[in-house]
Amino acid sequence: MKKIFVIALAALMTVTASAQKLGRVNFTELVQLAPEADAAREQITAMQNEAQETYASMLEEYQTKANQYQQKSASWTAAIRESKEKELYDIQNRLQEFQQTISQELQQQQNTLMSPIMEKAQEVVKKLAKAQGLAAVFDDSSALYFDEAAVVDLTPAARKELGIKDGRTLEQLQQEMQAQAQAQAQAGQGQ
Repeated sequence: MKKIFVIALAALMTVTASAQKLGRVNFTELVQLAPEADAAREQITAMQNEAQETYASMLEEYQTKANQYQQKSASWTAAIRESKEKELYDIQNRLQEFQQTISQELQQQQNTLMSPIMEKAQEVVKKLAKAQGLAAVFDDSSALYFDEAAVVDLTPAARKELGIKDGRTLEQLQQEMQAQAQAQAQAGQGQ
């Protein structure tokens, strides 16, 4: 699939290069650095934290009952022991179901929150490309090669249009996210 895309890209560039201008953009940068993306990440982080708290509570319940079972099972009747084993089994199943379900829900929520940001970035790129009379715009991540002199970089203008702060980079975002993760981990250890 990727080979076909590269061949099609090369063919398109050959055909259109002599007649029309081409553009490029770092779409990942536009989407990830958009101010709305920060708000979306905050919402997702809040949901993840809530899910972790719920899971921890469920796990604590399981551990408490498992400890109780280990300590008292020898003195219980067969019926009580069987009931407690079923209870532990049910809690284990709920834990597994919760992990699967919450993972899917968080992914869906992330897609829901990021979709409008991606659409907005696409519209901005499209608007800028039309204004500059570009025949096509390629994402930096999918182009194997382009001649800087022959291709218009729309990223700076799109960044401005989307309200991305000057000088903010994906590397800075990565560092910010790592710092937040470390702070959360330390806060979790302090509890």
